[in-house]
Order: sequence, then structure tokens, then C-alpha cells
Amino acid sequence: MRLVMMGTGTFAAPTLEALLASPHQVVGLFTQPDRAVGQERGSTRQTGKGMKTIAAEKGIPVFQPESVNTPQGVADLKSLRPDLLVVAAYGQILSNDVLGVTPHGGINVHASLLPKYRGAAPIAWAIYHGEKQTGVTIIQMSVQLDAGGMIAQEAVEIGPQETAGELEARLAPMGAQMALQVIEQIAAGTARPLPQDKSQVTKAPKLKKEDGLIDWSRDADQVCNQVRAMQPWPTAYTFLHRANQPAMRLIVARATVMAPIAPGSGPGMILPDPSRLLVATGTGVVEVIEMQPAGKRRMPAIEFLRGRPIKDGDRFGPETP
Repeated sequence: MRLVMMGTGTFAAPTLEALLASPHQVVGLFTQPDRAVGQERGSTRQTGKGMKTIAAEKGIPVFQPESVNTPQGVADLKSLRPDLLVVAAYGQILSNDVLGVTPHGGINVHASLLPKYRGAAPIAWAIYHGEKQTGVTIIQMSVQLDAGGMIAQEAVEIGPQETAGELEARLAPMGAQMALQVIEQIAAGTARPLPQDKSQVTKAPKLKKEDGLIDWSRDADQVCNQVRAMQPWPTAYTFLHRANQPAMRLIVARATVMAPIAPGSGPGMILPDPSRLLVATGTGVVEVIEMQPAGKRRMPAIEFLRGRPIKDGDRFGPETP
């Protein structure tokens, strides 16, 4: 089959590489336009080796329209005469005009157990909400976001300390192999999409920097889930408040639950312990393992404490109390 790949970032890269190694012909790559370095964030903006680089090594034409749904985007796609679109973390919803270019429409490699977590950041939100299991679903493309019929689905367990970046690295190659299997089914005429249960739909919107701000009034498990979910971007963060000093912004890189009940301290209060950085939450205590002060390198929390011993009344919270 003549395939056009549409995708951006490290989640999509294994699918492109698998297609290139298959008997099928990849006739073009559509990927997001190049962005300024400071904008290349989030799971679909982690460039890794780079989709363009992978395509260039094989002499595959690359297209980077702001919107593939424009007349020019549709014309470029038609010029490739594809049989099927293969989409993974592309970041654009495809119109009927785009999907109608190919005889077989398109398939999407989506990193969740649909219908749960439709949207741009399914891996992060699954971890954020404390899911124990997620996976990959291959769906038939439709103009509604992640709403198409499910052709294949596989589940995996989420590790108790696994970050969004680590989980994405596991799911991406799994999704690539599933996509190959589905392409064979489509070519053979045996693909049988199943409808999604609309009553079970949940959303996974694109991450914003503000999603990383820790609310210490949540329980300890929820705080630690947020820390894992926000890695590698936008990262979980808080502000250290100390008497007669300006608030200090800190990235919380790793944390773990220490106790299910906090010992009478308000959320965000730092508990006295010279050897560990313990923080009270709405319910429970969190130990901050690794952190990164603004403008500094990532470091163990104990190293941070050596330079800034905790005093009574020190606490974490938003920049403006």
C-alpha cells in the first residue's frame, strides 16, 4: 500500500520507522511546522531524532503545513496518491476533504484505552488521575477528535513510579507494531472497527504550563501522580515561602508518598527533618526526592537542604499566597 505518515515527535517516530521497514511504500510525511526552541515542549513536541531527519534519510518528501486542511494541503496530499493515512500525535484534526483523499481513509495510533482519554495528552492525564492501566488503541479516523471505530487495542500496566515520558517510550513502539498489523488487516479487507461507548468518554486536553502547579491541598497520592504526569513537560512546580524572603520557584522532579495522614500540619507546610524534605498535603505526607531551583540544575532534595536548612514556618504553595 502507498502510505502517508502524519505525526510529530517521539511518540510518532517509531511508527514512521516501522512503516519504512515494512513492505509498504511510504510516499510522504506530514509533520508540524518547525517551532522556536522554547516552544518545542510536551509529548508531541519532543523531537528526539526528528521525524524530518528519519524521512530525509530515506528520501521521503516532507510537508509541514500550518493546516493540512487548506486547499494547498489537500492538493499536496492528493499529489502523493496515497492508499491510507497513518496518523500518530500529529496535532491536527483532519477534515473530510483530507480523509477523502485516500481509498481507505486513515488510522490513528492513540495512546490510551479509548474511549477514555481522548485528546492531545492521554498519557499524562492517565497518570495524573491515578490510572493503574493504559495502552494503545488503533482507530479508524473521523472528523471528531479520537472518536472513530476501534480496530485494535492493547493494555499495559502503569508502573507505580513511571513518568509520562517513560510510559510514552514504552507505548510508542507498541503502537507502531499494532499499526503494522492493522494495515495488513485493511489491505486484506479483514479490519472490523468497533464503535466506542460514548458513555465512557473522558478527555485529555493539551497540557499547559499551569497544569504543573502543585496544589498541596490534594492528597499525597494525587500530588505524586501529578509530579509523574508532568514529566518531561511542563514539569510539576511550586514556590518556597520563607520569612522575609521572596518566593522561590522550584521544580519538583521526583516525589513519593511517605504517610497517609499528615501530622497536624496545613497543606504545603514543610515538616522538620534534617535528612529529608517532607511536605504535608491535604491528606498525607510527600517526600520530595529530587528538585530543581529556578535557573539551577536538578539535584537531590537533601543537597538542596544542606544549603537552605528548613526553619519553622517554611512552606510550599502558589507564588502568591
